[in-house]
Amino acid sequence: MINEKYMERAIFLAKKALGCTSPNPLVGAVIVKDNQIIGEGYHHKAGEPHAERMALADCKKSPKGAEIYVTLEPCCHQGRTPPCTDALIEAGIKHVIIGSSDPNPLVRGKGAEILRINGIAVTEHFLQKECDALNDVFFHYITTKMPYVALKYAMTADGKIATTTGASRWISNEASRHHAHTLRHQYSSILVGIETVLQDDPLLNCRLAHAVQPLRIICDSRLRIPLESQILKTAKEYKTLIAYATDPHEKKEALEALGLTLWQLPDENGRVSLPSLMKKLGENGIDSVLVEGGGTIHFSFLEHNLAQKLYIYFAPKIFGGKDAKTPVGGSGVLEPKDTFLLKLLHSQQLDGDILLEYEIESNGEK
Repeated sequence: MINEKYMERAIFLAKKALGCTSPNPLVGAVIVKDNQIIGEGYHHKAGEPHAERMALADCKKSPKGAEIYVTLEPCCHQGRTPPCTDALIEAGIKHVIIGSSDPNPLVRGKGAEILRINGIAVTEHFLQKECDALNDVFFHYITTKMPYVALKYAMTADGKIATTTGASRWISNEASRHHAHTLRHQYSSILVGIETVLQDDPLLNCRLAHAVQPLRIICDSRLRIPLESQILKTAKEYKTLIAYATDPHEKKEALEALGLTLWQLPDENGRVSLPSLMKKLGENGIDSVLVEGGGTIHFSFLEHNLAQKLYIYFAPKIFGGKDAKTPVGGSGVLEPKDTFLLKLLHSQQLDGDILLEYEIESNGEK
C-alpha cells in the first residue's frame, strides 16, 4: 500500500540540495521493501548521479521486488548521466511511485511509459502539489527557456524601503537578513540596477558557509558604476555581469580588465531592455534571477511580465515621509483593474519581522 511518509521523506531529501543542482531539478528518492526503507538518495549537483541511482547505491539489501518513491519522473535519456529508467529496470524494482511529471521534452511521460512497457507498476501524481513545489525554477526554465525571476525587498509597516534621506540600513532584522542569504544561495544569479549600486555600494555575495555564489548582474545602461565600488573591487572573486545599452567607450575596456563580463543590449527608454537581458540569460544557461533592486527596476519587471515570485520582509517600523522611496515605483498602473495580482504561498515570522512569499499571478486586464 502506498504510504505518504515515504514520499515526504523523498521531498525532505531533495531539499538538501537547494541551490546546488542548477540547471537540473531537485529530486529525492526512497526505496522501500517489506515496509522498510532499504535505500535513499537525492541528486546532489548537475553532472553527478541522479536520485534513483543514489538510492540504489545506498540499498542495504537487494532492491529486487521493492518499490521506489521518487519526487520527479525518472529520466529515460542519456545526458551527463545514464537513464534512470535503465537502472530501475535492471535492479528489479516492481513499483515506481512518482510525484511530479517531468516537463522536459526529452522525458515528458516517456520515463513512465518505458517503465510500464518493462512490466513495472507505475503510480503517478502522488503528492504532486508538494513535489511540484520543489521545482518552480526548473519547470519554468525547461518550458520557457527564460529564467525564473523573483523580486525581493524589505519594507517598513508604512511601505518604505528607505528614509527621505535615502538611508536603508537596516530595515529588516538580523534573522531576515540571514534568510535573505539563503535565497541568494538558491538562485543562480542576483540582479540590481545601477541606482542600488550608487546608493548602497552592495557586495551582492552569499555569506552562508559553503554557498554556491550567484552570478552578480548589474543593469547599468550608461556604465556609471564607480571603479571604487565593492562590485568592481571583488570582480575577480565573484562572477559579475554588467548589462549596458550605450555605445562602447574607454570605460568598457577598463571594466573588462577587472574580470567582468559586459553585454551590450538594446536600449528601452534610456535603460537596458529587460526582456532582451532575460532572453540572453536563458540562452546562456542562467535559470533563475533574484532581483534586489529598487522601485524602478521592480516595476519594470512587473510591467514586462518577467517576474514569477515575490518575497517581502515586513518590518514593524514606520519611516514616514511622502518622498521616501517605496518598493515598487515606475509609472504604476492607471486603474485598479490593471493591478498586479498576487497569491500568498507562505508566511513566517523571523524574530519579529514577517516574511511573505507570493506567486505573481497576473497583471489584471493589461
